[in-house]
Amino acid sequence: MSDVTLHITDRQGQLHTVEAPTDMNINLMEIIRSYEIEPEGTVGICGGMAMCASCQCYIESDHELSAPSDEEEAMLSEAFHLKENSRLGCQLHITEALDGLRVTIAPES
Repeated sequence: MSDVTLHITDRQGQLHTVEAPTDMNINLMEIIRSYEIEPEGTVGICGGMAMCASCQCYIESDHELSAPSDEEEAMLSEAFHLKENSRLGCQLHITEALDGLRVTIAPES
């Protein structure tokens, strides 16, 4: 099993450095929920289906990420507080390539 380190800034500006497994096929939204970085019911409302944007985050590091899917692009186009570095956490699967990733969770709508 291999873990990566993620640096997640919550909506109040507090930095959380967490370990995330790469061998469980989970995504960033699930990590945010499992560490209870935001209150229950405020992140991942749609269950990770790219249908609500409650897990929108801003990528703060220079990691090479896969291109957003059409579904993610469509949801982001309707999201509040959109920035050029916005991504949906539910669409970012935890892999070794994400080690050291820095993200900030977008404000609630």
